Amino acid sequence: MSESGPSGRLAEPPPPEAGVTTGALARRLGVSPTTLRSWDRRYGVGPAVRADGRHRRWTPQDVAMLETMCRLTSSGVPPAEAARAAKEATGALPPSPGPASATGTGAPGRSRAAGALPLGNARQECRGLARAAVRLDAPAVEQQLASLVELHGVVATWEDVMVPTLHAVGRKWESSGDRYVEVEHLLSWHMSTALRRATWPAGPKTVDTGAGPVVLACVPGEQHTLPLEALNAGLAEAGLPTRMFGSAVPAEALTAAVGRLGPSAVVLWSQARSTASLPLARHVAGTRWGVKGARRRPVVVLGGPGWAGHRTQGMLRPPGLRDALAALAGTYGTGAQEAHT
Repeated sequence: MSESGPSGRLAEPPPPEAGVTTGALARRLGVSPTTLRSWDRRYGVGPAVRADGRHRRWTPQDVAMLETMCRLTSSGVPPAEAARAAKEATGALPPSPGPASATGTGAPGRSRAAGALPLGNARQECRGLARAAVRLDAPAVEQQLASLVELHGVVATWEDVMVPTLHAVGRKWESSGDRYVEVEHLLSWHMSTALRRATWPAGPKTVDTGAGPVVLACVPGEQHTLPLEALNAGLAEAGLPTRMFGSAVPAEALTAAVGRLGPSAVVLWSQARSTASLPLARHVAGTRWGVKGARRRPVVVLGGPGWAGHRTQGMLRPPGLRDALAALAGTYGTGAQEAHT
């Protein structure tokens, strides 16, 4: 039943909400109030209501428009295009004729829009990922990376999106006095998560090669695992068996694992020359197993810039991820190297 007022008439319904403030909307969207004001000034995506002619109040339609714009810019759409598409989607602007708008499903290409990171003529996906990372929008970063790996695979995502974006963050960090370190950490964490998910049982089934797995390990003292994780995910995507040991594996533990597993190949990652240990690599390459007369030893693959300048005769030094995957796949075509004794 409806309530009545003192005079017996039905009470007046409460006035509609005046809308949210710029500060509240900025917190909700994960952007700064300055960004919202800039978008209003540049692209006309401001609030429909301004209380007392001064204070901004964002209506539900305004909020929906800004949510659409944030989603589009996070996926790499240039802000001007994203603003028009957001206004069209919420009815604030009539649809424009011609080619598919920013909300379409056309193939992603290159974007010339200015970004927060020095990406140059990078792929549009790089720009979307960079924008989300700079905003520390972890859900958007995670969603974009998962979609890219699913759509393009591990190798293309790593080479065309992950590496260029990481390099851009590194350049920004170096030129801005230790700013953006948090961006690099967040981005690296979610890249690692996406790469690990690519190795889960839901992915391609491992091929039964009859040979030992590929062992992947960072040399003692080396903490940079991300390129090794990309290789591990690429091998899993190809259906090849792996054993990933991660960062800073002690020499004794590594040699024990090699002796127990009898691997087809061992990948040793070194990011810095100070961590590269040629004696360790030679020791691993000389490890043998099997019955007398048919003993075997692993192929040793040296990955990372830390090995530059070392004499690595008898060991492989592929220049990139695709080359490493091809070399390791080849070990299953010929088997591990024989070392008759």
